[in-house]
Amino acid sequence: MPLLNFHIGEGRDAAAVRALLDAAHRAMVEAFDVPFTDRYQTVTRHRAGELVLDDTGLGMSRTPDAVLVTVVTRPRPEAAKLRFYALLGRHLWEQCGLAPGDLVVSVVENADADWSFGKGRAQFLTGEL
Repeated sequence: MPLLNFHIGEGRDAAAVRALLDAAHRAMVEAFDVPFTDRYQTVTRHRAGELVLDDTGLGMSRTPDAVLVTVVTRPRPEAAKLRFYALLGRHLWEQCGLAPGDLVVSVVENADADWSFGKGRAQFLTGEL
């Protein structure tokens, strides 16, 4: 935990997708101080025209390589979120060549009762985590 959901356009091969996931995992571990083995990620591929990421008036142009990352997590301090955004952008640029304007991130917070990692239990509440 956190759970990272990646929305990407079609066209990236398996190695390119893995590089995206690895770079994001590294940023998450560094920014949120979670164990390296704490990795939950999904990828949804979208056909042309199905992933619309307009620039919201910020003057950014997006390419077909644009990526939307939704992070579902327990509450995190604002400083940790800001660090995550910066690290994610840097790692994706350095490891994947993803232009900074092609990255959109949204963090969605929830509570301990909103997570079950299996066996029908809420491990944050039961003390297993």
